Amino acid sequence: MKIVGEYSFNGGSTVIGTQFPAELAEVKQLIASIDSEQCKTKISREKTMPGKKLYSPRALNKAFKTAFAGKNWVTYRIPCTYPTAYYSSDYQPDASVSGAFREIDFVKNRVGVEVQFGKYAFMVYNVCAKMTIFHNSDVIDVGIEIVPIKAFADEMSTGVSYFEQIVWDLEKRGVADIDIPVLILGISHT
Repeated sequence: MKIVGEYSFNGGSTVIGTQFPAELAEVKQLIASIDSEQCKTKISREKTMPGKKLYSPRALNKAFKTAFAGKNWVTYRIPCTYPTAYYSSDYQPDASVSGAFREIDFVKNRVGVEVQFGKYAFMVYNVCAKMTIFHNSDVIDVGIEIVPIKAFADEMSTGVSYFEQIVWDLEKRGVADIDIPVLILGISHT
């Protein structure tokens, strides 16, 4: 795979490049090591492209997980203890919410990495909520979000998020005082 776009959110490129150059170099090397063609395994059943062979987000995520684990990047979970003080006095919360957690794909030396081949909303959530939560929980200082560019996403199921979307959203949103430095990497299969 190849990195074809980089967007620096809240100084992400500068902070990561100066304070975490080894981790950034490793992330870039790991991306380059993944053979996306091995992940072109999904046969579409969608009306707009029936029978077309597509890149499988599951297979891509598995390839990333294998590559990152091989370099000692770990998945990190934070258990969620949800407050009950906000329910009405006559409501008893369901016990099924116990055991909930938030998870970040990969962490190493205080750098958090999320790989997103899912729906659009998850991409923005990763950068604007999840990475802040992991920073506030003293797990990461900076983040890297890896997403496909539009041309790559077009060769997956419909609805997969892409680099151009998140760049537009983050530019229009602006930076808030709780945001951490994040580098958005747009990747291509070629």
